Amino acid sequence: MNNNMLVTRRRVVQAIGSAPIALTPFLQSIAAHAAGDENALPKRFVFVVKSSGIDKQNLLPSSLPNPWQQDRDAMVDVPLMENNLPDNLAAFAELRDQLTVIQGLSGKNFVGNHTAGYGALSCHHSEQVAVAATVDCILGQHLSAGPYRMYGMAMNGPLLEQYTRGPQDSYCYPNLSASAKGRPVAYQASPKKAYLELFGSAVASPEQIRQKLTLNSNLMDFMKDDARRIEKQLSAEEKDRFSHYTDAFESLRIREQKKVSLEESIKKNAPELTSKYDSSVPSVRMGLHFELATAALITGLTNVITIRPDTLGIIYSELGINQHVHALGHLGDGKTANGWDGPRARKEIDKLHLNYIAKMAKRLKKVPEGNGTMLDNTLIVYLSCAGGQHHDGQRDWPFVLVGGMQNKVRSGRYLQYPSYQNAGHRTIANLYLSLMQSAGIKTADHFGQLDAQLKDLDLAGPLSELAG
Repeated sequence: MNNNMLVTRRRVVQAIGSAPIALTPFLQSIAAHAAGDENALPKRFVFVVKSSGIDKQNLLPSSLPNPWQQDRDAMVDVPLMENNLPDNLAAFAELRDQLTVIQGLSGKNFVGNHTAGYGALSCHHSEQVAVAATVDCILGQHLSAGPYRMYGMAMNGPLLEQYTRGPQDSYCYPNLSASAKGRPVAYQASPKKAYLELFGSAVASPEQIRQKLTLNSNLMDFMKDDARRIEKQLSAEEKDRFSHYTDAFESLRIREQKKVSLEESIKKNAPELTSKYDSSVPSVRMGLHFELATAALITGLTNVITIRPDTLGIIYSELGINQHVHALGHLGDGKTANGWDGPRARKEIDKLHLNYIAKMAKRLKKVPEGNGTMLDNTLIVYLSCAGGQHHDGQRDWPFVLVGGMQNKVRSGRYLQYPSYQNAGHRTIANLYLSLMQSAGIKTADHFGQLDAQLKDLDLAGPLSELAG
């Protein structure tokens, strides 16, 4: 190693040593590059979980047989560089070397009526109640050193009452993410409130920030004596429950302190707070969630984000659709206001989501990091909480992956697994094991609940086809 490299590394170490609490991606990138260690770069994940299924036919490269073959006994593994992308993936034309389409995975034992709920990310039968940690939270606990281990944003209106809890502009529980059994994660439904929560210091004065930190500290100090006194009067079970509340307040204080350490990065990378943040149009609010998520990753506020772009009750009136997403799943040959039938309307909604994902990926590709870009160290995962169709779609569960994980995930491929119960078939749990392994997490052979109907198949470990 030459003297210039030693000087560079020494300066980086000094800078890191003087940095408060959390390192921004910028400092981490410089440190890894100076040390010649690309594996030390941050790893990031974004999960985009839509409702009502993803129509698998719309993800087939044009050179593959269409329509979809229900009974498949062979693995399909073809390079996307050599195939024309379908219309729904056209926005990824310049990113096809970092695009992976996975079809045919199953999660049949997590079936709900319209959603697998927490099971979509935990691989347990837990539609309404969190019975285990979900993959996004597991990754967040391992990867995120910033203020938020994992951050969730969800569309929450206008909605059918039976499919949501809480008003449009508040925290909501979309039954998707959980940090542990019985500990669901609340998502922010309002783009404006998410902005203020994530980037409030960009529009606050130094005095306002100081006052907020002082207030939080005073509240915690005030609570400590009361908490100790109350805790003495509780049973063992009640003490465990009570500790969740006190931990939450302590986490809030630590979170705000970490934000202060990122203040300059927040001011530099925060989106502009415009009148768009007051919009109730689904596609506008959705776009803002993606904008905020991208900025949060760049800033270093978190390394794991989950977005729920819609619900069964959303009406995409700006697309000329006059029926909610649930009705579209039953529409068939019927027509929406603009003349689309059910499959066409669902196709255009999927395409809208994928276009937002492509925009996010292109933005991350413009941010230098190490010897590459942020996209090389970020994996965006698009899936549905309902599998491959509106009802009973968990036999064939499509996934679209964009980005990279420091060459630990093979990309630029279309993978189609043998159908359910056929030799070579794999499950969504195998994919999640691949994601966790790529993040450096030591995993067991299995994740979540095993499918009794697949007991004769070898379902241990990650997907070998994804190994970089």
